[in-house]
Amino acid sequence: MKHIARKRFGQNFLQDPQIVADIVGAVNPPRDGQVVEIGPGLGALTVPLMARVDHLHVVEIDRDLIARLKKQYPKDKLTIHEGDALEFDFGQLGPNLQIVGNLPYNISTPLLFHLASFAPMVRDMHFMLQKEVVERMVALPGESEYSRLSVMLQYRFYMDWLLDVPPESFDPAPKVDSAVVRLIPRPQEELTAKDPALLEKVVQAAFSQRRKMLRNTLKELGGEAWLEAHGIKPTARAEDVPVADYIALANSLVKPEN
Repeated sequence: MKHIARKRFGQNFLQDPQIVADIVGAVNPPRDGQVVEIGPGLGALTVPLMARVDHLHVVEIDRDLIARLKKQYPKDKLTIHEGDALEFDFGQLGPNLQIVGNLPYNISTPLLFHLASFAPMVRDMHFMLQKEVVERMVALPGESEYSRLSVMLQYRFYMDWLLDVPPESFDPAPKVDSAVVRLIPRPQEELTAKDPALLEKVVQAAFSQRRKMLRNTLKELGGEAWLEAHGIKPTARAEDVPVADYIALANSLVKPEN
């Protein structure tokens, strides 16, 4: 029986064999790899990934698709984690994870932030996303797409835009273009924020009102002299500031231990 894609789960099923081959080739998991797929859907990526690894983990929320997966694949080859990927503890699967998926576009940004918290456990991540989201992920300071997402993900990951995917590669075809991106966690020595939560706070405040100058959006955290001391013009806007400068601002707010 044909599965009807559900809008509330943001379902668009990949059906282009060449794109599937390109993604699996990019992931290139070792036979004993710890691979977890988010949203296996109808199995376009699941099947070729299972052929490459001894055991595959998947996270799926749709009960009908879960029932279908259970019927099609043996437990010794596939572990199904039933539930919302936004609430799933990826850390329970152990270290050196390879996470892959055609992410639901309606929750992609919060899901990326959730996944970033598991970066120490991750080897790499490969995701299909709305092209617009990938543009924001890899955007540089000064570009209109540069955003809170850009800063927080670039702080934690190296990112590569691997390929573009047209709407006709899916069923049903989405109304937007898609792209595949690779994320590789940065080594611990590059993560120089003394308090990552404080970095998040500074970045969130800066981008809270994009059109406003930093002297206004960051007024509560520090005055104009504070910005100037870090070589940042108080009249600059959030999208003008490189990741390293956000780190320096956040680190300057960390209170020294007694």
